[in-house]
Amino acid sequence: MSQHSQFRLLATRRFLPFFLTQFLGAFNDNVFKQALVLAILFRLGIEADKSLLINLCALLFILPFFLFSAFGGQLGEKYEKARLIRRIKLAEVLIMLAGAAGLLLGSLPLLLLVLFGMGTQSALFGPVKYSILPQQLAPDELIGGNALVEMGTFLAILGGTIGAGALLGLDDYAPGVALAVVLLAAAGYLASLAIPRTAAGLPGLVLDWHALRQSLQVLRLGFAQQRAVSRSMLGNSWFWFLGATYLTQIPAFSKDLLQGDETVVTLILTLFSVGIAFGSLLCERLSAHRVEPGLVPVGALGLGLSGLLLWWSAGGMPVAAERDWLALLAEPAAWWVLAGVLGLGVAGGLYIVPLYALIQARTPLQQRARVVAANNILNALFMVLSAIVAILLLVVLGLTIPQLFLAVSLLNFAFAAYLFSAVPEFVAGWRPGRVAGP
Repeated sequence: MSQHSQFRLLATRRFLPFFLTQFLGAFNDNVFKQALVLAILFRLGIEADKSLLINLCALLFILPFFLFSAFGGQLGEKYEKARLIRRIKLAEVLIMLAGAAGLLLGSLPLLLLVLFGMGTQSALFGPVKYSILPQQLAPDELIGGNALVEMGTFLAILGGTIGAGALLGLDDYAPGVALAVVLLAAAGYLASLAIPRTAAGLPGLVLDWHALRQSLQVLRLGFAQQRAVSRSMLGNSWFWFLGATYLTQIPAFSKDLLQGDETVVTLILTLFSVGIAFGSLLCERLSAHRVEPGLVPVGALGLGLSGLLLWWSAGGMPVAAERDWLALLAEPAAWWVLAGVLGLGVAGGLYIVPLYALIQARTPLQQRARVVAANNILNALFMVLSAIVAILLLVVLGLTIPQLFLAVSLLNFAFAAYLFSAVPEFVAGWRPGRVAGP
């Protein structure tokens, strides 16, 4: 077994341009989405129900994953992936030029249309993003490459969210946001020009333009894979269920339970994102550079225990006037809350990276992009399901946010029991002493 660091991949042409392309795309998505939400809340001066518009934004971004992920999977099989990525990133430049116009004109309908366009190009990019990695990386690099991608994605989400807040703080915010999103899109396109060519998986594939039929077909294809792959798809989507549940509640949790201001929200998001990054990078060392399903139970256990810690510690915060992040750190009880958030992130990284790598490694080349598309559709379904469950528990049943965290933690243990009984391989292989060298 070769001994190498995953960070060496960042010095190679077969990985660095791709990494920069996907990082800049995720960063740009979140700058635009968050800027639009903040503009609706504070800047546009609209009379419509703002809560309704914000939920509409979430719907418009996630809807394309239902409509176009399957088509993106087809494109990823039929065409050479590097060229396809360049075309998708060029489309992002054009979409962001329209977004810049919407910002400068203050046109909410145009901005909402652009948000749908951003969701569409992300839905098309997703299957190519994950299916190209096994063609560019050696088998013992796959876990490290996925770790870097997950690290980059979550840090891009964090950076884009914070960056949007900073730009909206400008007196004349529209030109700043418009310039930022266009430059980020252009930088992503330029980075994509250096991605090496790869062979098309299934160049003879006949494209099917019927969205619903293709979505059902790729889902059937995904669940027709070997059990470890199909259940890894479910496990992957379960992570996004948990992530969506926790991240959606962070603003209200920070305000109502921690009595925190917006800097506390940023602190919580930062801890979660840094935890994901650290857990993702830790995977390579713990797995000895191999696709290691045995890390998944470690991550699942950590997710459940960290959720329980968050539930238990939330009730221990003393009531006070609004706190900033420094005042929060001065409270001893807050450190248990922060430990729970950080634990969720680290465990999430340990959980999700091996699942992505297993799906890529064990799916045939000529089916890989479509299976990744099926996984993306499931992810979107589980994220919508998380919103429905949260509404039922918080609004209909009247649970508190900590009680919601308790409920999803218990659900996590139940789902883990199902997953590991369905695929015993997850709990059979890994031993803590088997780690990679420095």
